[in-house]
Amino acid sequence: MAKNPHSPNYDPADDPKVVTASEGMKKGKIPNELPPETQTITFHQRFERNATLLLIASLGVVSIGGIIEIAPLFWLENTIEKVEGMRPYSPLELAGREIYVREGCYVCHSQMIRPMRDETERYGHYSLAAESMYDHPFQWGSKRTGPDLARVGGRYSDEWHVDHLMDPQSVVPESVMPKYAFLMEAKLESEDVTDLLATHRMVGVPYTDEMIASASGDFRMQVDPMGDYDALLDRYPGAQVRDFDGQPGVSEMDALIAYLQMLGTLVDFSTFVPDATR
Repeated sequence: MAKNPHSPNYDPADDPKVVTASEGMKKGKIPNELPPETQTITFHQRFERNATLLLIASLGVVSIGGIIEIAPLFWLENTIEKVEGMRPYSPLELAGREIYVREGCYVCHSQMIRPMRDETERYGHYSLAAESMYDHPFQWGSKRTGPDLARVGGRYSDEWHVDHLMDPQSVVPESVMPKYAFLMEAKLESEDVTDLLATHRMVGVPYTDEMIASASGDFRMQVDPMGDYDALLDRYPGAQVRDFDGQPGVSEMDALIAYLQMLGTLVDFSTFVPDATR
């Protein structure tokens, strides 16, 4: 009988290397048992097989790591570097930001330029934490079906934005962005923005009582270049005042374009010097 295990005529009973259970017990050895060096259960194996001990140890490791990361923050007065020029959103800009979030623009567009040459060459100065200090929630993101928008303010005209929102493919033929022409017809009520500012103050945005009381008027004034908007600029330095969509009234498109045209314009990076301690 063939003794080659790969032979079709192989019979284990005729192979002297194969030990049956009864023969193995007579010799004091279990057939096919592990080598002697692996028979001893190590501390690590015993540790892994004890669910309670493993859970306690895991919690200990997570706790130590959490303390190392979180504890230093209690000795920092502020984790965000203060940057000159940053201010809360104007009522119209804030309404536009709400529309940006509502329509899911963040799904395809990020607002975080990373400090790598390929990104700074294309988009501009890398993003600062201070630029998102009044965002709830922030719009950093990492998915870029479309370009990053952290520095889109002032890069295109209002007319370009209107055309792009009405029919993206008419401006960028390869775009997969859906049409947002309905924003032109959707009108906004100034009364709603007062509650919006008050809500954001509850989560830490430093809107003053004066800002909240003037929110409705500031909301309408930002789209009226013929009005007296000096008080608006005092409360929100650098706010852009004009009829963004070129149509009567205040539409959702006005608000969204006002928000987009503001992005990345508040900080003067020609004079910005980063804090070396951060």
